[in-house]
Amino acid sequence: MPVPGKFLLWSAVFLASFAPRVLGAAEPPTEWIDPDTGHRIVRLSREPESASLYFHQNPFTPEGDKMVFATPSGLSMIDLKTHEIKLVVPGLKYRVQSSGGVEVGHKTRHVYYDKDGAIWSTDLDTLATHELAKLPPNASMSAINADETLAVGLRYEGDRPEGAIGWPAPGTVMRAPDGHELTFAEQREVLLNNRLNQRVPMSLFTVDLRDGKIVTFNHTTDWLGHVQFSPTDPGLVMFCHEGPWHMVDRLWSIRTDGTGLTKLHTRTMNMEIAGHEFFAPDGKSMWYDLQTPRGVDFWVAGYEFATGKRTWYHLDRNEWSVHFNISPDGKLFAGDGGDSEMVAHAPDGKWLYLFHPERVPDVAGIRNPDSGGLVDAGVFRAERLVNMAKHNYQLEPNVHFTPDMKWIVFRSNMHGPMHVYAVEIAKAR
Repeated sequence: MPVPGKFLLWSAVFLASFAPRVLGAAEPPTEWIDPDTGHRIVRLSREPESASLYFHQNPFTPEGDKMVFATPSGLSMIDLKTHEIKLVVPGLKYRVQSSGGVEVGHKTRHVYYDKDGAIWSTDLDTLATHELAKLPPNASMSAINADETLAVGLRYEGDRPEGAIGWPAPGTVMRAPDGHELTFAEQREVLLNNRLNQRVPMSLFTVDLRDGKIVTFNHTTDWLGHVQFSPTDPGLVMFCHEGPWHMVDRLWSIRTDGTGLTKLHTRTMNMEIAGHEFFAPDGKSMWYDLQTPRGVDFWVAGYEFATGKRTWYHLDRNEWSVHFNISPDGKLFAGDGGDSEMVAHAPDGKWLYLFHPERVPDVAGIRNPDSGGLVDAGVFRAERLVNMAKHNYQLEPNVHFTPDMKWIVFRSNMHGPMHVYAVEIAKAR
């Protein structure tokens, strides 16, 4: 979701309101074994208020040895074996509650980012930095394509909306028409609906990183967001229609020349919702949170681009997560959990999870003759990795598998200040 410039200062105030709660608090531990799960956790960051990237932004070098993350000093890089940290882009402020603006290339060892109305790159080995192309007015970069020739982003065709566009200010009290006080999550729904109803003209655009050429496409008054490039197809973009999920058709893909606009999910019942979509690492499919209906029945659903084939994995209420992600080999999933005020209203949902997908088998080898056109169903077998009971979920943890599939990286304020952590997938005991 794009973040207006006037919103950045408020974001800092918002995050500070729930991060370092106790001045002079003890330094968070650097390593421990979760007594409830038996998994080892390490703290990767050293500066308080450091953050890992949003769950669908690539933070890893192609070789899988380094990871980019945000610190108060700027963008930093950590060696995933030695845990040595190096500052690579001093002064760059990462938009923690956003879904774009920074991404490591899939082909080269460069990190790309927007700054001062332009797109820049920094070589993670030499730290050589170059301005690559100017952004159009009222625009922000979202992602870099697979061969690192194009950036894609969002553009406001006019003035950006004012104020908070999805996050209630700290201490805000709002009431429903019947007079009851709205929860934090309900306040978000009101703000999202208000922004959607503004019908602000927007579009997608690409910038050629070789010559600066800008191509604008998909002009609309729908609220666009969550823009991603396929990790393998340089011309395939996925994006969403923002707003209350039960009101919008959220999931879409399009080619960079403006052709091939495709709705990726069509609801079949009232209050069905789908969102927080992401590409599989091989680029052949995408996955998303599906609820049929909202807050009642929970799935992680997949769509195969070439065939339209659909796969749904069922999970329990307590296992629902704000964000899900998939391992580099496509065999495992992870989730970052959620608190009781979120859409699942899970009584015991504050955990980080590892999910083992299982398909529902045919009975006695007898297959429905129309099965090829039906949803292929399955279930997630969940394993708890981290007890997040002390985490404030107004900060979303955002999970990433490391390229070697040995760790899952996340951000948390469980010890007060926001830090970047990693949990080992194999049990320590």
